[in-house]
Order: sequence, then structure tokens, then C-alpha cells
Amino acid sequence: MRLSIERKKEKVYPDSKRVIARFFFSQSERSKELIQRVMDLPETEVFSIVSPILQEYSKRHRNITRILYRHCQKVVYLIDELGIDYEKLTNYRKLLIGSYFTHEYSIESAAFFNPSIVEDPDQSELEEGQKRMIISFRAVGEGHISSIVFRRALVDKDANVHVLPAGNYIDEAEVILRATYNKKLFFEKAAETKIDVHILEEVREKLADTFDYLNLRKVITDSKNLKDDDMVKIEYEKVLWLSDSYHDISFSKDTDISDRVIFPISEFERKGIEDARFVRFTGEDDSVIYYATYTAYDGSLIMPKLLQTKDFYDFNVSPLYGIGAQNKNLALFPRKINGKYAMLSRIDGWNNYIMYSDKITVWQYPVKLHEPKYPWEFIQIGNCGSPIETEHGWLVITHGVGPMRRYCLGAILLDLQDPSVEIGRLNEPLLIPNKEEREGYVPNVLYSCGSIIHNNKLIIPYGLSDYCSSFATVDVNDLLHRLRWK
Repeated sequence: MRLSIERKKEKVYPDSKRVIARFFFSQSERSKELIQRVMDLPETEVFSIVSPILQEYSKRHRNITRILYRHCQKVVYLIDELGIDYEKLTNYRKLLIGSYFTHEYSIESAAFFNPSIVEDPDQSELEEGQKRMIISFRAVGEGHISSIVFRRALVDKDANVHVLPAGNYIDEAEVILRATYNKKLFFEKAAETKIDVHILEEVREKLADTFDYLNLRKVITDSKNLKDDDMVKIEYEKVLWLSDSYHDISFSKDTDISDRVIFPISEFERKGIEDARFVRFTGEDDSVIYYATYTAYDGSLIMPKLLQTKDFYDFNVSPLYGIGAQNKNLALFPRKINGKYAMLSRIDGWNNYIMYSDKITVWQYPVKLHEPKYPWEFIQIGNCGSPIETEHGWLVITHGVGPMRRYCLGAILLDLQDPSVEIGRLNEPLLIPNKEEREGYVPNVLYSCGSIIHNNKLIIPYGLSDYCSSFATVDVNDLLHRLRWK
């Protein structure tokens, strides 16, 4: 007898009207020509150009003037190179310069999928049986660039999901580069990025055991100035790009969760931030913090990274280290096990692994846990988010890829005290693409990055063929019974 899976009617679609005002930059000489042309305009013409821009785009962006000022400030060094005193520019001329270095980007125009779901930190003013949730999604726009976006949802006593409407504005976070770096860990990660080893060694020797961004930038600048080869200069730049992978981001407190977008920031994630797996982590002192593992992608290199937040306003971002922090599909357990952090991974691209660590950012010694067994998962398997603790074991929703690259969801059950031991496994898919779900941006794919249990129902948010996301529920007792007897 098959498990009874209820597909919910609620669906979340991409919204091409959700745009951000991105900084746009061409090569330096061309940009200086552009700035000079703006400087040659009379002040009356500057006002006549920028005034309608402010009127039109203030309806599309929160505080467009702040955005344009910020983008102008990013090219201050070019303004200085032209011999122009930035401080003497009028505000309208600064805004006009900023507008030429700004373009709108529709973050959800291509695809909207791979959701994960966690409890909202705010559970106030709810009716009995309700729970407030935060759902993250992978949104894809022009050029197949992925970012992380959010929606808030209410779940009622019957596990029906009601996703609240998104706000009208999108806010990018303020980025704060990390103050200090640990040299040993920094250069271990640098070695994985295929940066020229001789350049890495040269830079490493010039830095102290701990250093800050300004120290690193000075070393890189001084070294570059001694070189004539542009390709060699780029290798030095890559070391600086890596430092951008360590940063904090902060959103304005007057934003709704749906207004906040985590967009690629460092060069090592310029092609996208993929498949964030959020988890509500409970410390040994009962403190709560939210973590998310995600994949940064630069077009050729995959870099697993970690987000940390307590309130979804302020986030800490850093790379993950070690031979276990490779490839995709890293998912953190929601608490320590026997005094250690625990993580699922898929380091070889085909099988699920498990590993333990004393440090949440350093992962070594992965052990194979779970490999393809049934025809619907012969090509590869992976996890669909963090394990969920139940009285009978750790419930892990999995994905499997079979014939015609069809993605299905499955499930395994791991021992509570020793999750390296598999105690149950479904011998057939839990969820497969039906005829209404198989067409889309990427056909025949169901995929999830995290589920949750509410009132004894397992709620599985899932992307369907990558064009939108939906939800399914299954009775937890029925699922566990099936797993325990397989």
C-alpha cells in the first residue's frame, strides 16, 4: 500500500516585476569617459535629466537616492583620477553619475525553486495550531544568476500553507567585509580555488598569522604593481576576491522578510548562490541560531559556504573548509550529536556522506552513508535538506535521479545516537513529478532544500520543474512506520 501524499494547491510563482537596482561597471577608461561627459553638462541640464529619473524610479525602489549615491561613491576613485574634487560636486550631479552606473535586474524572471522552510523567530499573536514560517527560495534571473529570496507563510492546524504576498520593494543588504582573517584557514581555502600556487605562497609569506582586509589589499596592490603581465595580475586579484567570501551583511530593520534578497557579492559567487538549506539549530545551552549551507558558483568553481543569522536581518557569511566541504548538498543536523556538529554531504556527486566536527566551518573525514539502490535513483542521490529529529530516528528527505533525468523524492531514517547507521529506507519514491508538474524551466524535476513537521504532518516544500514551488504533506506516523519496516 502506497503512502498517502497530499499535494497542496498553494503555489509560489516567480515575479518578474521584483527588481533590484544593481551597480553596473564597464572597464575603467570607458567609465572615466562617461563620468567626464556628465561633468561637461551644465547644472540645469543635470537637474532636468535626474529629476524625472528620481520621480519614476522612486515608485520601484526603496530610497532610490540612497542607491544612486552609493553607486556614485563606488567610482570615487575614478573621479579622483580625473582630477575632480568629489566633495565639490552638487548632489544632483552625484545622483546622475550614480544613475549611469545603475541598472535594474529582475531577480525572479527565469525560475523560482528549491525551497527550504524553518520556523520564524517571531511566533507571537497566532491562533491555536498556527505556526509562522520563513521559506527561502532559489530565484534565477537574467544570465542564470541565482540569489536567495524569502517569503513568510502561515501554517494552520491542518498543515495548510498560506504564503503571504511579497512586498513591493526589494532591498539589498549592506556588505561589511570581515575585519580579520586566520592565515592558516584562509590559505587552505585559497589552495582549493586553483589560484597560482607561487602567487599564493608569495602573498602568504607577506602576511601575519592574522590579518585584516587593508593588510591584504596593500600586499596585493604592491605585488601587482611589480608585474606587467595582465594574466598574472588577475591571479593576484583572485586572492582579494577570496577575501570577499568572508563578510557580514545587514538589512534595514524597516524591511519585510520578502523584501530581503541575498545576491551574489564576491567574485567567487558571481554566477550564483544556489540551493540554500536553512536549519533552526539549537545549541547545548538551548540557544537558537539559524544556519544555511549554500553553494557559491563562479562559472567553473563550486565553493560551499555557510550563512549564520539569529533574526534574518543580520547575516554572517564564510566559506566551509576541509575535504568534506566539497561539491554540493551539504546539510547540517539541527543540533550537536555526542558533542559534535554533524553534517550530510555529497562530496563525490553521487552518494550521501556523513561527517562530524568540533568546528562548524571545518569538515574532514566524510564516511559514505547512503548510495543508489533502486532504479529511480541509479544516476545519483542526495539530501533534500537537514535531517529532522523524531522519536524513532533522524528523518532525511532525499532526492534520486533516474531514467530521463527524472528527479524524485525519497526518505531514509537514521539512528538517533549514531546517524551513520541507516535503519530505514523507502523502496519507492515518496514524491514524483506528475503530468501537471513535469513541464517547466527544467522538466521532470522535483527538488527540496528543507522540510518541517507541524501537528504530526511532514510539510515538504518543493520546486517543480524549476519554474515555481509548491507543497506536499504526509502523515509522519505513516511515513515512520513504513521506514521502520523496510
